Amino acid sequence: MLSILIPTYDYDCRHLVNDLHGQAEQAGIKYEIIVADDASPTYIYKERNREINRLSHCRFIELAENVGRARIRNRLADEAQYEWLLFMDCDAEVISPTFITDYLCHTDAEVICGGLCHADTLPSPTVSLRYAYEKRADKRRPARYRSASPYEQFTPFNFLILQKLFQTIRFDETIYDYGHEDTLFGIALQHRRAVIRHIDNPLRHVGLENNCLFLEKTRLALHNLASMEGIMQGHSSLINAYRQLCRFRLHGLVAAWFCKHEQRLVAHLTGLSPHLIMFFIYKLGYYCAIKSGCKCQHPMKQEKD
Repeated sequence: MLSILIPTYDYDCRHLVNDLHGQAEQAGIKYEIIVADDASPTYIYKERNREINRLSHCRFIELAENVGRARIRNRLADEAQYEWLLFMDCDAEVISPTFITDYLCHTDAEVICGGLCHADTLPSPTVSLRYAYEKRADKRRPARYRSASPYEQFTPFNFLILQKLFQTIRFDETIYDYGHEDTLFGIALQHRRAVIRHIDNPLRHVGLENNCLFLEKTRLALHNLASMEGIMQGHSSLINAYRQLCRFRLHGLVAAWFCKHEQRLVAHLTGLSPHLIMFFIYKLGYYCAIKSGCKCQHPMKQEKD
């Protein structure tokens, strides 16, 4: 009936899997939990996650080479044997004792999105940028808000989907690095006119990156966005802002200003009290610099996630 699928990379999934295993056992359903490790370089995480194999109906798969965020999710779906696929990220925490059964009450739709949330207090000053960004977004994450634009609000962090529907769409494997694979999947669902339902059944996101790493992942996402601008038009507020700058021929000036002040922006955003307006300015300036062919101060690293 239910295949629970979790891609992981350098993360200890044992607590998450134990919670899910307990709920699935209590629900008395046919199920499996499959965790796939995308060639984590840190041995200790793989060693710990191998304990997952000791649980009934659970498997831990170790990939020999890193395949990226899209391909590993597709691989998990190919490994699954049941009708329903429940995808979630590895850095999630179960907060509801009825998380599994709450999903199973809504299988009259083809896709069900449970949502996500974050802790009420800042876990550490080192993650202040990601935390501030996500907490602002949390205000728009209750199901009543997501349901107003169901495809645009799709996220792969926590969702249930029919296996037969997933196999007609799948995640776009041309996207290797971090960023926007969720938007493309939502667009594909819209093109298929899939019946999607948003419910309040969140997982808590506990794996917040430190400010430097989050900024690096943001730059990766912006490069992805620039390469997909045609497809993403109408689905990105940043592209809309960039197009407005182009309309008034200001994009070049913004790019030049950004190149001059990037280091100062980075210093602020990686500090202890970053402001989100400065984060948006950074993203818009960086995007203008990419589109204008300006040299970036920060070379891109390959994202292995």
